[in-house]
Amino acid sequence: MFNYIWPLAIIVFSNIVYQICAKGIPQEMNTYASMTVTYAVATLFSAIMFFVTTKGSNIVNELKLSNWATVVLGVVITGLEVGFIYAYKAGWKVSTLATVSNAFLAIGLLFLGFFMYHEVINWSKIVGVAICLVGLWFINR
Repeated sequence: MFNYIWPLAIIVFSNIVYQICAKGIPQEMNTYASMTVTYAVATLFSAIMFFVTTKGSNIVNELKLSNWATVVLGVVITGLEVGFIYAYKAGWKVSTLATVSNAFLAIGLLFLGFFMYHEVINWSKIVGVAICLVGLWFINR
């Protein structure tokens, strides 16, 4: 059970700190300059964690295992983060932006799961989508 819960705890904690940081980027700072600093720190942290968590592995050999998904993920993560930063600069509130975007994300992933991965859409998922939409209506009132 712990192996199921601890990654979720990391995601939730990191998302909370992420939203605080994204909202805290100075309005006058170029968003891509901010991302350059962010990814320089992320690269350094990731390299350190590779060596801390892996004994005897060669990072060059690991990097050779990269495929298209690793490269595209870098571009997509940049888009995700830039989108949040620009949204906060445009005036979105920290209490609503993540909620609204994640509700639409959940709906989109429901259809993606169905069409790409042949996951089942059952009545409880349809009701869940309806509840998300009602929740969005309440949040944006």
